[in-house]
Parts: sequence; structure tokens; C-alpha cells
Amino acid sequence: MATATYPPPPPFYRLYKDYIENPNSCLQPPPPIEGTYVCFGANYTTDDVLPSLEEQGVRQLYPKGPNVDFKKELRSLNRELQLHILELADVLVERPSQYARRVEDISLIFKNLHHLLNSLRPHQARATLIHILELQIQRRKQAVEDIKRRREEAQKLLKESLGTLDGN
Repeated sequence: MATATYPPPPPFYRLYKDYIENPNSCLQPPPPIEGTYVCFGANYTTDDVLPSLEEQGVRQLYPKGPNVDFKKELRSLNRELQLHILELADVLVERPSQYARRVEDISLIFKNLHHLLNSLRPHQARATLIHILELQIQRRKQAVEDIKRRREEAQKLLKESLGTLDGN
């Protein structure tokens, strides 16, 4: 019994047989999805909005509003996390049956830290893009300077060779 090492191509490849002669003869891709859609039974949205902690059913430990000092709040939550971890270690040694509340508090702090960090993602993306564009500009300026320098060297060599030819 002979077997193929690769499966046969899918049957829709025949739709593209005239593509070389006429690129418009094949099917066009569907338009991008906008709004909400269902995938594997779960609802998703194409809107890139970070849900608030209240929408997720989590108590917010830092002040609400647009003027949040992220650096200060992240440091504050980090210190609080360290304190709660030390308290958890203390509770595990002295009263092991009461650890659940401490773990829930630590989980709440982690969720708040995570939400704060996710709030900074758009700023990070913009800063990264700006950095990449600045590097590209710098490289292009260096390339232009290199081209100018090589052009001047070539002109100098041409003048020297013309001077040598005229001198003979």
C-alpha cells in the first residue's frame, strides 16, 4: 500500500488556477470583523478597551480618575504586597488555618497591580514606536552622510585622475 508523504491540496485551489493571467479572477477576502463576534462560544469585541476593575468585580485599591500617579501607586501597591507576603508567612507559622484571607488580599493586590500596568500599555506602545522611528531617522541620516562622504571621495579621486591625465 503506497502512502503520500503530504496530503493532497484542498479542493478550493482550483479557484486560483487563472490567477497568473487575471489576478482579479480569484475570490476576495472577507472584510475585517468590526464590533462583537463569537469564537468557541465566547463573546469577543474588536474594541481595544481595558475594562475597569469594577466591571471585573474587583475592588480598586488606588484612586479613581484620569489623573492617577502611576509611579506612586505602583510603589504603594508594591510595598503593600511585600507587607502582606510577610504577614502571610507569619500567619502560616503561627495560625496556619487562617491563611486564606491573606492569600485573597495578596490576590487583590496583584489584580490591582496588573490593571495599573495594563493601563500603561498604550503609553508604552507609543513610546516604543517613537523610539523605533527616531532610530530609523538616525540611521537614514547616517546613511545620507555616508553617501555624501563617499560622493566627495569619488569626486576627489576623479579630480586627481583628471589632473594626472592632464599632466601627462
